[in-house]
Amino acid sequence: MTAYFNGRFMEKDEIRISPDDRGFLFSDSLYEVIRYYPGLLFRPEAHIRRLNHGADHLRLACRNFSHLIPVARDLIRKNHLADQDALVYIQVTRGTAPRNHAFPDPAPKTTVYMCVSCFDPAVKDRQRKTGIHAITVPDIRWARCDMKTTGLTANVLASQQAAEKKAGEAIFVRDGVLMEGTHANFMAVFGNTVTTAPLSNYILGGITRETVLDLCRELNIRTSQEPVYENRIHLASELMITGTTTEITPIVTLNTKPVGNGAPGPVAKALQAAFSSKIKQMQKQDPWFSPMKKGENSLNHSENP
Repeated sequence: MTAYFNGRFMEKDEIRISPDDRGFLFSDSLYEVIRYYPGLLFRPEAHIRRLNHGADHLRLACRNFSHLIPVARDLIRKNHLADQDALVYIQVTRGTAPRNHAFPDPAPKTTVYMCVSCFDPAVKDRQRKTGIHAITVPDIRWARCDMKTTGLTANVLASQQAAEKKAGEAIFVRDGVLMEGTHANFMAVFGNTVTTAPLSNYILGGITRETVLDLCRELNIRTSQEPVYENRIHLASELMITGTTTEITPIVTLNTKPVGNGAPGPVAKALQAAFSSKIKQMQKQDPWFSPMKKGENSLNHSENP
């Protein structure tokens, strides 16, 4: 498997990261996961904007990673995944320096790593059709969830708790408000309105979340970005999560209690159909893939300074 590391294409097994890298020592790092549908890298510019947002707030040496979009496309081609579903993983760290909590001075060169992997959507497709069971857990995460950092211990523990209860997701609750899941945003339907937590430092601004809100407007489905209170959740006719791999997945039971009639509802189904149509439309409008020519190399693109 070919990966990308600090400006070079390399075999993944040959990549070596220093034990003094601050991503390893402190989780002083950010990541993104971009969905690839055959012929379509889904909204890579939005993912890079979010990565740049985190890099700016972490004050990394490199704060613009737009050069990684063509690199991602080249990685898909180099790994012969152009005709398959795949995921692109990007991770950037502050870099390598002697262990000290304060920022190194001078700032080290940012570590940049990217790889691609096959993605089998079959399990997620079944979950979208049948819905999933979910649980709620206290939100013990830090207060900067808007940055997609690799410090995911709270998410890991909550996800494990869900797995042990045979649930598909755990929804974080902070001060009586359902915020988001361990790896997806959260939405509820009250009456005819899709409601989701407003953007703040306590949730991640999901790319799929943004797309779903746009689809709601196209379908004339009312939306509201306001708190979803735990003591009112029994009034919701539908619940769902949205994310890169989950797309739009209904929650049919929450804490073992049925949501609505215990089956995927009409709003989720309408949004699923609209999302699928949007993907097909984007594949037709922006078929970027073409076989790589001999000698072609993404290192001609602007690299990490």
